Amino acid sequence: MRLYLASTSPARLATLRAAGVEPVLLSPGVDEDAVVEAERPRNAVDMVQLLARVKAEAVIGRTVDGAPIDGFILGGDSAFELDGAVYGKPHTADVAWERWRLQRGREGLLHSGHWLIDHRGGSPAASGVIATGGVSTATVRFADDITDDELHAYIATGEPLRVAGAFTIDSLGAPFIESVDGDPHAVVGLSLALLRKLVGRFGVAWPALWNRVP
Repeated sequence: MRLYLASTSPARLATLRAAGVEPVLLSPGVDEDAVVEAERPRNAVDMVQLLARVKAEAVIGRTVDGAPIDGFILGGDSAFELDGAVYGKPHTADVAWERWRLQRGREGLLHSGHWLIDHRGGSPAASGVIATGGVSTATVRFADDITDDELHAYIATGEPLRVAGAFTIDSLGAPFIESVDGDPHAVVGLSLALLRKLVGRFGVAWPALWNRVP
């Protein structure tokens, strides 16, 4: 059973690999800002679910090395929520700096959306469960003694510019996080516990996806 990951996130790939799954990577090529502008989701949870679905649907019908997709397609998206405001990737050092000034010593919500499409047999399922999704949310608390020098050094690495909320839990940003309440994999951007449940809705047991030695 193959899993096709409609994402270019190194963290999602590493998470799956550590859990015994070697996915086939596909870049969805979705203009996220345009999708959000057009659909105008009500909140952060709706937004990450929408973008996860759009990314998964964007690769339907593609081929890999000349062969059609034969397995499950997974799309994912993440966003950080602080004081009701929703933050995606900062993209620039100035924006990352301002966000860290706001979140240092505080806690916020990291939402990770998932959308799974049954594409077994080379095309989307025609009956039964065709697609399903869900959102995993974790509360992230940041240390209150992070110095400006530490933040400038972290931002200079470029890592926080490329991730939702301007931080990671599985790389250079980990020492600045004091605690996580909820699924820690949700902070990485892919909840393995939720993905297992989504796969189960198709009557497939999680071990069917194992195809590598962690």
